[in-house]
Amino acid sequence: MLKAFFIALAKSKSIRRIAEHSHFGQKISKRFVAGMTVEDLIRATEAVNALGIHVTVDNLGENVTNRDEALHSRDLYHQLLDEIDKRKLDANVSCKLTHMGLDVDEQLAREIVGGIVEHAVRIKSFVRIDMEGSDYTQRTLDFTRELHRKPGFAGHVGTVLQSYLYRTEEDARLLCSEGIRIRLCKGAYKEPATVAFPHKKKVDDNYLKVAKQLVTSGVFHGLATHDEKIICAMQQWTEANNVPKSAFEFQMLHGIRRDLQEQLARDGWGMRVYVPFGTEWYPYYMRRLAERPANVFFIAKNIFRS
Repeated sequence: MLKAFFIALAKSKSIRRIAEHSHFGQKISKRFVAGMTVEDLIRATEAVNALGIHVTVDNLGENVTNRDEALHSRDLYHQLLDEIDKRKLDANVSCKLTHMGLDVDEQLAREIVGGIVEHAVRIKSFVRIDMEGSDYTQRTLDFTRELHRKPGFAGHVGTVLQSYLYRTEEDARLLCSEGIRIRLCKGAYKEPATVAFPHKKKVDDNYLKVAKQLVTSGVFHGLATHDEKIICAMQQWTEANNVPKSAFEFQMLHGIRRDLQEQLARDGWGMRVYVPFGTEWYPYYMRRLAERPANVFFIAKNIFRS
């Protein structure tokens, strides 16, 4: 029920307008989003790197409606890769296909994302093609697999799988067989029971099942979760099964469970933080609450802390 509520809020233009212009809304955005500009993002990335934590940067946005918007997104991602290279940041990039024009012109999106991956290859970096709603799952996987097969691109492009989808276990098996890096998360879009597990326990059970499959695949993957029970379960399971810490990394979102992020890094576990920036913070923020409504109480408790 709460998940549906926050997803509805994410789509509300009127509430979004109020939130983006209110003092409280701006305070929230500063906690969980690096800022509006590339300079804001660089400062946040450097601060996270100083803690011994890797970063993935993400310009917030999706579902652009015209070619010019897609080309603007393209130019910004090339700028991000240039800054990462110039400043020697411990960071890579993540992008959504609809932010690169998939809904406008599929061939345009193919050219844009291909160019971004090619740039990442030149600077020995990596591009994560983010996952969206289930209507885009197959096309996202097809894009990723096609790019990964290009000469020189292998190991420089990966994607995301969501444990609430029934298909995820099989998708993980296919991608692992091709050496494609996966970021496993639970999923933050409203999906029908025909394609996704409707109950949290089933989503969590599937997350653990697929996570164990990933960390023993021989391919480096990311386990994206703030759920401390799942993190502890994976720590215990990997140690019991002699899976080295170097086989995978934990991943979390900027501004959520900073204490746990730093503790994992201090304990020698790979830790990566997704640092988003840009003006499209409101729908991003609502989807994060939908993904884990318990974050509402965490945010309420911590929003006025430094």
